[in-house]
Amino acid sequence: MSSRPVPGSLRLRFLLAITLWVVLGIGAIWFSAVGIFSKHVEESYHEELEVHVRELGRLAEVGPDGQLRLTRPLSDPRYEEPLSGFYWQITARNRQALRSESMTRGTLDEHIAHSPEILHTLENGPSGPAITYGFTRKGPSDEDIHFVIATDQSELDRLIGSFTRDLSLWLVGLGVFLLATGMAIISFGLHPLDRLSVAIGRLRRGEAQDLEGRYPAEIAPLVADLNAYLHQNADMIAKSRVQAANLAHSLRTPLAVITDEAERLGETAGGREPSKVLLDQARAMEQQIDFQLARARSSTGQPYSARWVRLPEVAEPILRAMKRLHPDKHFVLETNNCDGVQLPLDEVDYSELLSILLDNAGKWATREVKLQFVCEPNQSFTARVIDDGSGMTEKELSHAFEIGSRFDRQKSGSGLGLAIARDLADALGLTLDLSNTPSGLAATVCFHPASIER
Repeated sequence: MSSRPVPGSLRLRFLLAITLWVVLGIGAIWFSAVGIFSKHVEESYHEELEVHVRELGRLAEVGPDGQLRLTRPLSDPRYEEPLSGFYWQITARNRQALRSESMTRGTLDEHIAHSPEILHTLENGPSGPAITYGFTRKGPSDEDIHFVIATDQSELDRLIGSFTRDLSLWLVGLGVFLLATGMAIISFGLHPLDRLSVAIGRLRRGEAQDLEGRYPAEIAPLVADLNAYLHQNADMIAKSRVQAANLAHSLRTPLAVITDEAERLGETAGGREPSKVLLDQARAMEQQIDFQLARARSSTGQPYSARWVRLPEVAEPILRAMKRLHPDKHFVLETNNCDGVQLPLDEVDYSELLSILLDNAGKWATREVKLQFVCEPNQSFTARVIDDGSGMTEKELSHAFEIGSRFDRQKSGSGLGLAIARDLADALGLTLDLSNTPSGLAATVCFHPASIER
């Protein structure tokens, strides 16, 4: 089991779910926090401006000279800093306007202050859009005195923006931490499945007879059922092989009697044709029995493989046996930099496949048989057995894998080798083809795995 989130994996599904949950949660926190903070800051600003405009009304008076003045400066010193964004203004008809020291340019619109009730709006101030509060009060001559105070909107935006940036950075950090924690939780939670994957790998490589280890309560019943199935399947296959072998052997005696009687029938007058039919059918039955016995002896169909195929070690004992079996032929191994390659195939079946092909090549070769291993750039693997014999015709190639196909009765054999080889290749997921080459007949076995391990 891959420890990385790959398409279709539980890790990817859990990671996507956690990511969605974190994004939604962080997004909800961000929107709600910014909204609540903005609301409270705006309320605070409006309360502060309302307090300051009331304070301005209390401190303002008309002096003996008839001019407007303050008994003392406002309590907030920002109204004394030039273009600080905090401004006030007092105006009355036929009196000189009084403005804050911060207002070195521009004026405030006195029309906002047209009622004894405090009103507010967003107007253009000396340094940009400003939140403006104002009200009116009657002067000594019953004239309206306009009290206006303003704060730049940019000040409010700056506070909200600064909070939003800090909050965003903090929430991004929180999101990364939550995702990392989620990955750790996923790895911890799926660790038993990783151990199960390792146990299955050991089972496939023949390093174990069942799934080893202790697993959580949710997985333990599955592991127990799989182990029971593996042992039951192995016992059933073993019994089936014994039964198939017993059946084949029990058929040999009556088959031998039929063959003997058919041969005697052929010696009588008029019995040659019936004898020939009986003998042909008896040979076909014997070939089928031999074929099924050979397949029963192979390991294909076992619930797990004995060992992976390792190159070129798998071929060395086979070549030594072929040299003894065909002492007049020269067997050559060409690895083509495939040393150390491991194939996820059953070693017994693959060895038997190579043995059949090499033995067949040894029978038909003139002098030399080559076994070539080729590792392709696309991670496929090819084993090629080439003999320097006369090759086959197109018709012979089309029938070469049929049971009982023998093109030279002088050669030893039953005509089952290539049929068994094709059956083994199909069971292993390999492709087996025969073709004529300039060097002779070539049997090519191709393997296209997802990966080749070194």
